[in-house]
Amino acid sequence: MTKTGPLSGVKIIEFAGLGPGPFAAMLLSDMGAEILRIERPKTSPPTAWEVDRRGRHTIALDLKSPADIETCLELIAEADIAIEGNRPGVMERLGLGPDALLGRNPRLVFGRITGWGQEGPLALAAGHDINYLALTGALHTIGTEDKVVPPLNFVADYGGGAMFLVAGVLAALHHARATGEGQVVDAAMVDGAAYMASLFYGFRGTGNWSDRRADNLLDGGAPFYDTYQCADGKWVAVGALEPQFYALLVNRVGIEGIDLSKQMDQREWPALRAKIAEAFLTKDREQWCELLEGSDACFAPILSMDEAPLHPHNVARSTFVDDNGITRPAAAPRFSLTPAGQPGADTGHHETDRALAGWRGQMVAI
Repeated sequence: MTKTGPLSGVKIIEFAGLGPGPFAAMLLSDMGAEILRIERPKTSPPTAWEVDRRGRHTIALDLKSPADIETCLELIAEADIAIEGNRPGVMERLGLGPDALLGRNPRLVFGRITGWGQEGPLALAAGHDINYLALTGALHTIGTEDKVVPPLNFVADYGGGAMFLVAGVLAALHHARATGEGQVVDAAMVDGAAYMASLFYGFRGTGNWSDRRADNLLDGGAPFYDTYQCADGKWVAVGALEPQFYALLVNRVGIEGIDLSKQMDQREWPALRAKIAEAFLTKDREQWCELLEGSDACFAPILSMDEAPLHPHNVARSTFVDDNGITRPAAAPRFSLTPAGQPGADTGHHETDRALAGWRGQMVAI
């Protein structure tokens, strides 16, 4: 299988899992890595919505079978990276823990993604994005004054988990290629989500962040960094933080009697919010787009998932693509010399002989 992208030639074993593991593998595959996904026997082919299983061959191995464990170790010997997302201890009990894998391939980078981490009082407990995010203090900051609102599973699963796993294994791969030494990367979602809150802990530690939701600059507390409903019931977002952008927003929206010098005076915010809300209710969202979109007022319409792929900016950048009838986001980021590929939904499901041949350098392009 011929692949393009900056990771072309990098070989990765993915032990099948859920959530951030497949997402990380999809990202690495889109960047050009050759990924072989190991699944349990009789695992169903990916459904149309499982786009995070695209772009790699999959094989079925019974990891309770000594023969299949040996096959797995043979594959590991040819790999640059392996990634897994089981609870702590599972891989060790299978005979596929760090000692076994690095013993077979000392240059291997072994990326391990969990919710709570490889150790700690909660390490073996079940959980999901909302639980990991809750423990970091970050979830407490998201929502209205009256209720915490989970931000889908963007923050802990994909941000704190998958993205930190990708950064970690690529950094460790750089080290392995320079020194010949592989290592284990422990990517815990609770750690990554907490790390992403670094700036806000800095604000809090210096007395510049209230511990109340919707009371701060970036959490909906500031009226010039918030969402507003329009006359047609649709919504817009404004983020005019800088004084010059704030002045432009006030001017174009047509708000009078505002002392621009008091932008950061929180005592002024309730009255200002009421005026901005009242102003946005005077026009439909499309009319506001004509007036504000593309200006330095830091404005954008809040688009639905059906609307977003049709927006002219997203169309111009091909931000969304058609994947076998499913509209999905295109690969990101973009590279000037080694553009990432745009693979289809799956490049071979449980084609064990063919996939193994390809892993050993005998694959023909499909």
